[in-house]
Amino acid sequence: MTTHHRAAVLGSPIAHSLSPALHRAGYAALGLADWRYDRFEVDEAALPGFVAGLGPEWGGLSLTMPLKRAIMPLLDEVSETARSVDAVNTVVFGPDGRRRGDNTDIPGLVNALAERGIGRVGSAAVLGAGATASSALAALAQICDGEVTVYVRSPERAAEMRALGERLGLDLRTADWDRAAEAPAAPLTISTTPAGATDAFAAAVPERPGALFDVLYHPWPTKLAAACAERGATVLGGLDLLVHQAVLQFEQFTGVAAGPLAAMRAAGEAALA
Repeated sequence: MTTHHRAAVLGSPIAHSLSPALHRAGYAALGLADWRYDRFEVDEAALPGFVAGLGPEWGGLSLTMPLKRAIMPLLDEVSETARSVDAVNTVVFGPDGRRRGDNTDIPGLVNALAERGIGRVGSAAVLGAGATASSALAALAQICDGEVTVYVRSPERAAEMRALGERLGLDLRTADWDRAAEAPAAPLTISTTPAGATDAFAAAVPERPGALFDVLYHPWPTKLAAACAERGATVLGGLDLLVHQAVLQFEQFTGVAAGPLAAMRAAGEAALA
């Protein structure tokens, strides 16, 4: 039997992915000299052929856009976590070649918050309604005791978010995007929007804002993150999510019990610098 010692990140575009830097730093920190981690430009059309061509040396794949849903029909098994949001960002190959899909974004969000002392919250706000917002809702289903307000731009997205909230057992309501400036007053706000989308809210941050988890890492800090930090809020960024989800992937791919979080974070910081 060939020992697994290869992994990679797939997506399109993929050139700017930090995953290789994080995983390679993990291998170096733990002396896993026989492991290698690459990146491949793969779109939805090329995905089935790419996966079919992988040999027994492969331990796992990290998946980014636009492949998180496209991979699902190619798997033998999908975790409850991934199924809850219809998105797989991690594929692990078993010794028998079975392909298991998981989602480490959700526990990554929970672990990143826990690292900063945020274990449970009474209520929360989510900005945006894309794939990352879905992961944010699944994470909040584990740690939020009260209402979650999702600020969205379209009635269609609002309906999708409410349906997901119901599936996850969340007390969820949606609100129009033009009211989103009120979000930072919540005990926890998770912003999942593109660069610049929340800049206008920086001026409206209250005297005592709740914690902010802004999933962007470039540019950083966002204007909203800087304004919240200035007023003493706990602020997390995209690198926190990236590192925590990558550590969980690293553990699944290599079988190591505790991935080297500090080494992987340092590599991410260096790559961004």
